[in-house]
Amino acid sequence: MKRIYCAILAAVALLLPAFAWAANSKPFVVPELRQWKGAQGTFTLTPQSRIVAETAELKAVADSLAADWAAMFGQKLTVTTGKAAKGDIVLTLKADKKLGEEGYTINIADRVSVSAPKAIGAYWATRTLLQIAEQSADHSFPKGKITDWPDYGLRGLSMDVGRKFFPMSYLKDLVKVLSYYKYNSLRIHLNDNGFPYYFGNDWDKTYAAFRMESDRFPGLTARDGFYTKNEFRDFQRTSAAQFVDIVPEIDVPAHSLAFAHYKKGIGSKDFGMDHLDLFNPETQKFIDELFDEYLGGDNPVFVNDYMHIGTDEFGKDFPGFDKQKETAERFRAFMDHYIRLVESYGKKPWVWGSLSTAPGETPIKTEGVMLDAWYNGYADPKEMVKLGFKINSIPDGMVYIVPAAGYYYDYLNNEWLYENWTPARVGNVQFDEQDPAIAGGYFAVWNDHVGNGISVQDVHHRIMSAIPTMAAKLWDGPSVTIPYTDFSEHSRLLAEAPGVNRLGRYGNPGSMVFEAAKVTPGMTTPVTDLGYGYTVEFDLEAQPEQPGTVLFSSPNSTVYLSDPVAGMLAFSRDGYLNRFSFRPYPGEKAHIRIDGDNRETRLYVNGKLFETLDKQTQYHKEMRGDKEHERKMYYVRTLMFPLEKAGQFRSKVTNLRAYNTIQPEPTQK
Repeated sequence: MKRIYCAILAAVALLLPAFAWAANSKPFVVPELRQWKGAQGTFTLTPQSRIVAETAELKAVADSLAADWAAMFGQKLTVTTGKAAKGDIVLTLKADKKLGEEGYTINIADRVSVSAPKAIGAYWATRTLLQIAEQSADHSFPKGKITDWPDYGLRGLSMDVGRKFFPMSYLKDLVKVLSYYKYNSLRIHLNDNGFPYYFGNDWDKTYAAFRMESDRFPGLTARDGFYTKNEFRDFQRTSAAQFVDIVPEIDVPAHSLAFAHYKKGIGSKDFGMDHLDLFNPETQKFIDELFDEYLGGDNPVFVNDYMHIGTDEFGKDFPGFDKQKETAERFRAFMDHYIRLVESYGKKPWVWGSLSTAPGETPIKTEGVMLDAWYNGYADPKEMVKLGFKINSIPDGMVYIVPAAGYYYDYLNNEWLYENWTPARVGNVQFDEQDPAIAGGYFAVWNDHVGNGISVQDVHHRIMSAIPTMAAKLWDGPSVTIPYTDFSEHSRLLAEAPGVNRLGRYGNPGSMVFEAAKVTPGMTTPVTDLGYGYTVEFDLEAQPEQPGTVLFSSPNSTVYLSDPVAGMLAFSRDGYLNRFSFRPYPGEKAHIRIDGDNRETRLYVNGKLFETLDKQTQYHKEMRGDKEHERKMYYVRTLMFPLEKAGQFRSKVTNLRAYNTIQPEPTQK
């Protein structure tokens, strides 16, 4: 028997090199690591581990890593400079042409050694380390060597805050998310307007907003949400510390109803009031002053390299009137003027460009100008390259999100993008990969339908659905190797960013998130908002409640036992009030259950479905000349359930249970 046992041990010993001592497989990271050479074993930080910045330039990167490590894992790491020892994470700068501006290497052995030509590369390396660490219970690293760099130097998102206001607190979280997935650019589209057919076909009543505080033009700033100059300066600087450039956009001469509302007479009578009148000398005087307010002076509001001047969708083909050629020339002169004006303030101009629909003789400066290639009918990308523009690939039919609009995408078609798209594909025009004319790519969120019930949380849900796929394609281009199904499954397990949980994810799918035998007025819970795919249920013994009585609230939303208007069970977020047609009678006992996902909110009373608040279709009339056309708006009634704080109510609320349900991936439409 002993001989048999020894023989088994010998056989196992022969197999060990193939199994126990096999090289580590490549860690999963978004975007995917470019190169990996696996070694054997793992590295785990100890209480004595430090983050060592070998140069003062890397101290800020080390501090960021320490703060994020503490936020994610609860372990405080000492940051120091000088020489590293075993068990440390060490950051160093080292020239390497192969790595370009943003590449890096990580060697994981008896310490974690990060090397990069520039601080930005070292910072991206720390994002890689955090993503690897969050995927194991002990936050360890597989030993091996990583070499990583991006195919494209511009990787970003365009956010329309003009038609829907996003609080600065959200934008700062969004920057953290972008940075965590190695995006380096965020454009803030600061002004825009709704469509007049949703506002009685009356330009004066059509919603329009400009989101910046203005001292020179009192009353121009939107009243329902804006950014102060100081907070916008701070936003740009804190974002730069996370290596995300903020690109402010003031969109002229179209999408400019906010300016036409403010200064009477500069709106176009030919194209509609959301276009500026390029034949009125007051138009340019006003816009010059507006730009100077944010670009001029000793302490400019826009502090980064780029400013976007719009020039989008101005009078396509200038149809139907006798000033077609002259208007095209005026548009070209307008565009050239603002390119040069932005440059005179030391900034780099960025444009949408509509030059394929505005042929003419008036020259336009193109050298050093970034152009968004979004719709090839407005600006043929090959022709724009010949003219001298640098191209940002942002093709509308592929990477535009327009929430609940019924056109473009509600959620991006991530599988198709992952398998078919790179920034070299601009609509139906294909460039060579890494063509020097292509700076990189963006995806975009446009909030076209003002008043459609979409919340900040709804928009974030759509953004997060796209973040991993677009990160992979902007960094790795065509070089992704992981099958999409595996990529999608694994990427959903990663955090949004250190300290960010805007999706309201708590626990595992199907798990209990919070329960309480009794809900007392004013009590708090560790859950801010419970994200889509949830059930919240409780027993209610109703008492008379005053209108506006809150059941639960968070900074993002409120659930009412008695809403402020009709006294019904209801919820509000982003200024929208949605109510169920249910008011408990005084003394009534009922079991209440609310289910919510990214499409609808459902109320069950005593185990039976009482009402579903799903997408409503609203019908509006558009007048084109003497003819009437029907327009639809889809009004969304979703809720991420707020649980942060109970309200001051008289009713008895007991047996509260809040838990996750399993929700399928969003449908791409």
